[in-house]
Amino acid sequence: MKRQINRLFAAFTALLLLTGGAAASCSGGESMTYYTPPTGPEKAAITVEPVSGLPEDFICGMDASSVLSEERSGVRYYGFDGQEQDVFLTFALAGINMIRLRVWNDPYDEQGRGYGGGNNDLAAAAELGLRATKYGMGVCIDFHYSDFWADPKRQHAPKAWAGMDVGEKCVALEAFTRESLESLLDAGVDVRMVQIGNEINYGLAGESYQGNILRLLEAGSRAVRAVSAEREREIRIAVHYTNVKDPVEVRSRAAALERAGIDYDILALSYYPFWDGPAENMQQLVSALRERYGREVVIAETSYCYTDEDGDGFANSVSGRGDIPEGYPATVQGQASMLRDVIAAASAAGTAGVFYWEGAWIPVGGREADNSSLWEEYGSGWASSYAGSYDPEDAGLYYGGCSWDNQALFDFSGHPLESLKTFRYLRFGASPDA
Repeated sequence: MKRQINRLFAAFTALLLLTGGAAASCSGGESMTYYTPPTGPEKAAITVEPVSGLPEDFICGMDASSVLSEERSGVRYYGFDGQEQDVFLTFALAGINMIRLRVWNDPYDEQGRGYGGGNNDLAAAAELGLRATKYGMGVCIDFHYSDFWADPKRQHAPKAWAGMDVGEKCVALEAFTRESLESLLDAGVDVRMVQIGNEINYGLAGESYQGNILRLLEAGSRAVRAVSAEREREIRIAVHYTNVKDPVEVRSRAAALERAGIDYDILALSYYPFWDGPAENMQQLVSALRERYGREVVIAETSYCYTDEDGDGFANSVSGRGDIPEGYPATVQGQASMLRDVIAAASAAGTAGVFYWEGAWIPVGGREADNSSLWEEYGSGWASSYAGSYDPEDAGLYYGGCSWDNQALFDFSGHPLESLKTFRYLRFGASPDA
């Protein structure tokens, strides 16, 4: 933990030097809102139908965890006017109001070489979180409780927790959650939501027995509630599942939370339309969960492709050819339409918001170049070779670049796509003829 705290304050000090000491405050009203919402339909290069009945406090979220690694690899981001600017300002101007950031415990090997995928330690979350706070956006911290990716395929315990039994892990998880959250708040990050685990259907921190997972969740929740009470600020707790195409499984996980008395506020779900089936499936599950458990539900992850091209020579997760739903082509308009329709379906079912997953994760280096040195040094690919010792079944076999570049909301050169403005257009719509 000491290693992460040191990195955090090193990053914070560097940011203060760059900004002349004017860090945004999460409680003192220093952050600014740069976004002026539209008051009617807008003229645009794409067509976005308005979403009726969208709540005023609906979360228009963006996962931006890889931005720092991207920038360190040489990526430049631009605004809608074609001028280079902070990508978080571009997010805010597009109507996004909350940024989601993953946190890994220690994503480095013994020589300090990053595992990739953004090298998302606590220091990275602090630096990115401050930039989000500066532009008036709230922050959702997504604790994976792993040193690398945690998802249905893998839930490795952090290296520092190796050999611990579940009771010892509970103590370690509670301490890590508490200390990390305190550090982020002390740095000025406007943390409004915390995920205690990421897509935990089948495991958490190396534990697969559901009883042990529930004990770990209890420890994480206890830490967040303690910090929230001490700081006298509302921080909502989310528990995150995936596999919505199997509603029986997800509902059984939610039932287990209820039986165990886990203290949380939000059931978070991943919903990818190219993997998880029609939106009606998602809606039925959301409605059932809300009715049965009385908790808010958010879509913590969704995305869609705008092209079938590959930007970095590393295969895309979704090609945009035969693996996408009918009626939503791999174009900027198709991407905008899918994002709008997912949000409309989620809102109609009563969700509190939708997060787009990694909309700024674009290629680094030239399209025809060997970019492996950038992926290795700065962690801008999905995994570096250094992750192999920690994740031998996946990273150890096929480490490399970004498989998500054709699902970003920026083109391969860092310019925002019109589809990024979908969030802005949700209430009143937009079209070329407006």
